[in-house]
Amino acid sequence: MSALTADPSQQAPSPTGQQWTIAHRGYEATIVEVGGGLRLLTHDGVDIVAGYDVDEPCQSGRGQQLMPWPNRIRDGRYCWGDATPQQLPLTEVPLGNASHGLVRWALWERVEHSDSAVTVGYRLHPQPGWPHHLDLHTTYLLDDSGLVVTAAARNVGATAAPFGYGAHPYLAIGDTELSDVTLTVPARQRVEVDERSLPAATLPVEGTDYDFREVRPVGSTDLDTAYTEVSADTDGMWRVTVAAADRSATLWAEPTFTWLQVFTDIARLHKGAPGIAVEPMTCPADAFNSGTSLLTLAPGEEWTGTWGISPG
Repeated sequence: MSALTADPSQQAPSPTGQQWTIAHRGYEATIVEVGGGLRLLTHDGVDIVAGYDVDEPCQSGRGQQLMPWPNRIRDGRYCWGDATPQQLPLTEVPLGNASHGLVRWALWERVEHSDSAVTVGYRLHPQPGWPHHLDLHTTYLLDDSGLVVTAAARNVGATAAPFGYGAHPYLAIGDTELSDVTLTVPARQRVEVDERSLPAATLPVEGTDYDFREVRPVGSTDLDTAYTEVSADTDGMWRVTVAAADRSATLWAEPTFTWLQVFTDIARLHKGAPGIAVEPMTCPADAFNSGTSLLTLAPGEEWTGTWGISPG
């Protein structure tokens, strides 16, 4: 019996599956099948997000969607409401946590696709540690302002479900040294974490190295930091801006996102395309246990939230 061999004339599939491209007036974005995440975003050929190549797997969470919880759950264990205690698989083994939800490696389907927008969807079924049914949809739209992302989660099961959302884009900094990049984060509080990167206390940023309410260089500050009490502009949106020597980008989000995470280590360690992660979140780490800002979706109820990225 002969072994099956691959046809050398056929190109190997991408590690992130199918690639769906959208474009509008100089903007171009690529959304991937694996995780339904954002792989690339450019404007006039310049990277707005620090993504990855089509023949690379997604690393460091670049552009991934984090549902039904962002960040970490201690020991992967939680007991929500009067339900049976649940045990999730540990996906951050060195720290003993369940990290970043259940859908970032799932195969999402393309639901709709036009020149400037694509909607992807995924049904999250019950599995170990998660006894609920959710229908998830995310629309990526390019308009004159840049990228607009609208995520939706509908409970299609028979019982109420806990829910949190996060996204993990990196804003590109090009060849600028991280210490010279300027950052603006309009938040009054930040989370102090323990040795397992889990919340230990919420503290004011005033008078600390974590205070970026006024624009200033990152300098030597290392950030893997959750922020809250975020101040919105007059339109109700809050904005975080990352500015390098040759480019800048602003991530904005609706008030439903009461938390955000800023992460600089990837740029400092030179792991992949240089960028700073700015992550809009509806709740902090371990919200399934603490209940902090945790959403409850009743049967038939839907949550939606919109955030986006604009250059300049």
